Amino acid sequence: MKKVLETIKKFLIGLVGTVYFVFALIMTILLLNFNDYGVTQFGTKSLVIIRDEIATEKYQKGDLVIVEEKKVDQLKIGDEVFTYRIDSKGIPSISYGKIGDVYVEDNAIAYENGETYSMEYVAGIGTESYDKIGTALSIIESQWGFLFIVLVPCFLIFIYEVYSLIVEIKYGAEED
Repeated sequence: MKKVLETIKKFLIGLVGTVYFVFALIMTILLLNFNDYGVTQFGTKSLVIIRDEIATEKYQKGDLVIVEEKKVDQLKIGDEVFTYRIDSKGIPSISYGKIGDVYVEDNAIAYENGETYSMEYVAGIGTESYDKIGTALSIIESQWGFLFIVLVPCFLIFIYEVYSLIVEIKYGAEED
């Protein structure tokens, strides 16, 4: 019976360790794929987290929206697009609005309210939306979230492994 419980214990510890390793790897990949505006981007798709400033009836605070980049000639008046905005301090944020004009020759668009954006600041059009996943992702992708969810546990596991190695060297391995 003791061997069965030991086997189950080893299996569960291995399973939890594997799941945690995969989770940490995925979060690291997301963070390494930040673009210049602090948004995770894979090729032409970006992961936009809806915050209070851009929440609408269509997208609520905490939603995760998959935004696909489009070329200026693929956009038309009335499309709802996400754009990057840089404030006077150089801090990027996301803006959301409806296209009022498309300037193909200037490679730019204008919102209905008159704000004009070069296509290099246009993130794209929302293609998919996931409720409340953005809140969890924003916590995990934050500096403190990554520190306490990924780095601190990895450090504690490392310390435990060093402790186990020292105990094994000092007292020898357990005999079956």
